[in-house]
Amino acid sequence: MSKRTPRNLSIALLLTGAVAVTVACSTDTDTTGSATTSARTTNAATSVATTGNGSVTSPNSTATPTPPQDTLAPKDIRLALQEVGTVETPTAFAVRAADPTLFVTSQSGTVHALRGGQPTVTVLDLGARMSVGGEEGLLGIAFSPDGSEAYLHYTDTNGDIQIDAFSVGEDGVFDPDSRRPILNVPHPENSNHNGGQLVVDAEGMLYIGIGDGGGGGDPQRNALDRSTLLGKILRIDPAADGNAPYRIPEDNPFYAMSSARNEIWAYGFRNPWRFSFDRLTGDFWVGDVGQRTIEEIDFVSAADGAGSGANFGWSAYEGSRRFNDDQPNDNTVKPVHEYRHGDGSASVIGGFVYRGSAIPALYGAYVFGDQVRSVLWALRLDGSGDADVAQVGAVETVSSFGEDNDGELYALSYSRGTVYRIVAA
Repeated sequence: MSKRTPRNLSIALLLTGAVAVTVACSTDTDTTGSATTSARTTNAATSVATTGNGSVTSPNSTATPTPPQDTLAPKDIRLALQEVGTVETPTAFAVRAADPTLFVTSQSGTVHALRGGQPTVTVLDLGARMSVGGEEGLLGIAFSPDGSEAYLHYTDTNGDIQIDAFSVGEDGVFDPDSRRPILNVPHPENSNHNGGQLVVDAEGMLYIGIGDGGGGGDPQRNALDRSTLLGKILRIDPAADGNAPYRIPEDNPFYAMSSARNEIWAYGFRNPWRFSFDRLTGDFWVGDVGQRTIEEIDFVSAADGAGSGANFGWSAYEGSRRFNDDQPNDNTVKPVHEYRHGDGSASVIGGFVYRGSAIPALYGAYVFGDQVRSVLWALRLDGSGDADVAQVGAVETVSSFGEDNDGELYALSYSRGTVYRIVAA
């Protein structure tokens, strides 16, 4: 019998007049404050560099980015939105190499194809396999480098986290009978903090974002415990290995260590709702959702290992603020940027470094948002690693971002059910 009954899809929270949906990331808000930024410092072991420019949308792109004609400070950038399609309660976005089709998941369990202004087509329905509602449902999608397999991240009917592979034809049609289970992560009774992001790098390695298991304050202390997959970003080879559904790469930071799950790439996360690798540099960016006070953006350069083996601090820290005193507070990556609740902000949505050609002024800036406040920000790092951040646009209840094969960016509006291309204002 299921430990959790599937529920109807719902908008879960109303905060100061703005709709906040917990599909992305719940936040327990009890304090207010002002925005703040902190530089990153780390002593974490990051000896293994990423093997590619891993991207949920374009892991294998060979296109050379157009050199920027201009790059502006974030305060001088203005972005607008161009509607390209509609998908009810959209949660994630991906493309296949050399295929202009945009694939968007719905929390309810369906995968949709958007092709050049044509009507949206449903290409897969996993609804019968899932629990849906709150933060549960179909949460992530990525493709193998050759586009022949799709990987999906969802909560099963028990509320556990399930990663599956499906065969995809050259025409972009999914084969529902080809399901290949890859990984199941048991989840505590709490239904929140499931993570959801999937990223595939150029060598076909699959990165998987997993939340800390839910409940307030990491009650089971999962995030820093390397014997569990909860509160981690994982890295696996999704190819089957005999009877094993996947392989563990030998260059993983904890490979062959008996004291840690060998699948772990990075740890110390509350709910890493969207992470990405800069498609040009390989730098690693994460938006990790805060608890009571602070939302954070984390960064590790490719030169420093792109997050390999890194400890991102939760729940010893919420952002740069000490949180659980019983958790070790050494060797942590501090946020490159953090902002506090109090102005309507409450749930960070990680994004991408812009490497397209349509918005030269945005080139090289990291674009991210907040679901509750419904804003877009651009962030640039200076030579000292300090962040320059400014609001550059707005998307109502933004739930995720996407990147196409040309490096152009897209944003999903959860409550409106709209897929937007981000353009210059």
